[in-house]
Amino acid sequence: MMDRLWAALGAGLIALCAGAGASAQNISELDVTLSTSASASGLSGVLDQLMGMEAASLSGLSERRIRRIASPFAPAARNADDPRILSGAALDALNPPRGNAQWRCLTEALYFEARGEPIEGQYAVAEVILNRVDHANYPDTICGVINQGTGRQFACQFTYTCDGRPEEIADTGAWHRLGHIARIMMDGGPRDLTAGATHYHADWVSPNWSRIYPRTASIGIHAFYRQQY
Repeated sequence: MMDRLWAALGAGLIALCAGAGASAQNISELDVTLSTSASASGLSGVLDQLMGMEAASLSGLSERRIRRIASPFAPAARNADDPRILSGAALDALNPPRGNAQWRCLTEALYFEARGEPIEGQYAVAEVILNRVDHANYPDTICGVINQGTGRQFACQFTYTCDGRPEEIADTGAWHRLGHIARIMMDGGPRDLTAGATHYHADWVSPNWSRIYPRTASIGIHAFYRQQY
């Protein structure tokens, strides 16, 4: 019984170390250490050594890597070399954004759906809208996607279009930033945060489709899902 327990503990930690990027030599040394420790110090000693080895394996990892190991829904890493993806400060420093009616629809959606989100969450909501434009089940324009079902009870796709409140733009700083994000994404910015998501919801609701579609990411208050074709 104890042999099986030690074997299971060892296998679990070896798998963790492998996922964390431990070398083959370290994993081999761990296996040998466990096999000799089992007879030398008992279960308590083995557990102490397991925890020490786990800490050593994780200590060399970046915070981003640890978050990715810990959560399958952590946002994907952006391509830091892509010059189109700008930080909030860089966006704020640009001249006022301009665009056509489709650009305004996307900027407005980002403003009312994501202006309080971290910047990755703002890019992510833009991804969802553009993914829908490309999806056969949805209208083929940005404005068409955003306004789909508006005016019909329980049919609107984006809450702000049917909540009965006037759509007033009061935060000009947020509008400026989101207008540039809309422009970047419409001009072909990478959609690498949500793995092709077509849906999202705030973390205080649980729509029926969230139990059907696979979840692909979690950013800020939003969980993201991809509709199956």
